[in-house]
Amino acid sequence: MMHEIGKGRYDNAYKNISPKSTDIVLCYKDRDIIVKENSDEISFLTYGEVLSQAPDIAQNYIYLFKIDDTSYFLIPQTENIELENTRRIYIRPFREMAPLTNVFAGMTGFQLRNWYNTIKYCSSCGKPLVHDTKERMLRCTDCGHMEYPKICPAVIVGVISNDRILLTKYARGEHTRYGLVAGFAEIGETIEETVVREVMEETGLRVSRVKYYKSQPWSLTDTLLFGFWAEIDGDDAVFLDEEELASAQWFSRNDVVDENSISLTGEMMRVFKEGAKIFD
Repeated sequence: MMHEIGKGRYDNAYKNISPKSTDIVLCYKDRDIIVKENSDEISFLTYGEVLSQAPDIAQNYIYLFKIDDTSYFLIPQTENIELENTRRIYIRPFREMAPLTNVFAGMTGFQLRNWYNTIKYCSSCGKPLVHDTKERMLRCTDCGHMEYPKICPAVIVGVISNDRILLTKYARGEHTRYGLVAGFAEIGETIEETVVREVMEETGLRVSRVKYYKSQPWSLTDTLLFGFWAEIDGDDAVFLDEEELASAQWFSRNDVVDENSISLTGEMMRVFKEGAKIFD
C-alpha cells in the first residue's frame, strides 16, 4: 500500500535541525509535486541543488521527517519559481508511481505542506502562529494556543453477505472506480460504531460481526483509514443514499475487478477476490 516502504525506517519525530546539502527537499505547486526531469523513477532535488538555483527561497525550510539516514525538508515558497531540470506530477497519478519510498515521502510531505499553508493564525485570538522548536506544533505566543497536524479518523468497510461483497461508487468527485463503503468518525462514537452508522446511512443495511483488518494513512484527505469487515444482519436489499453514492451492488469473488490500487480499499477487494476466509 501507499505507506509501505519496504525495509525503510520512517522516523516522524520533529527535529530542530538545518539541512545538509545532500538532504532531500520536497517542493510543491498547487496539487503538483516537483521531481527531477531526467529520471526513470521518481527522484527529488537535494537541498544543495535548490540552494544553488534559489538561495533566497532555500533559506526558508521546514524539517519534515527522516527515512533511514536521509532527512527530508519542505521548501514552502516554490509556487512562483521555476527550478531547472524538473517536472511537475499531479498528486493522484503520483501515488501509483515508483519507488514506494519516494511515493510515501512525497505524499506525506504533501499533507504536511497543506497543513502549514492553511494553519497560520491562532484560532483563539487571531495572532500569527510560530513554529515550536521541540515538536511538530504551531503555537501562539500571545494566548498559548497550540495547533497540531490535522489527522481525521475514517473507516473503510468490506460489507459481506453470503460470500458476496458490496462495492460502491461515489456520487461526486474524481474517483470513479468501485470501492467500499467509507466515512469519517463523528464526535463521541467509537470507530466500530462509525462502521455500523456509515453502512446504515449510505446503504440502509444493518451489519454485525464487525472485524478489524488494518489501517492506512491517506495524505490526500488528512485521513487515517481503519479497514473493517462487517457481515450484514438481516435483509440484503440496498437503499442507496444518492447524495453520497452513485451505486452500490453485490459482487461475487470472481466478479470483483482487481484494479491494482495501492489503497487500503484496493487491498481489501483483492483479499476478498482471492478467497480469503473473512470470518472464523
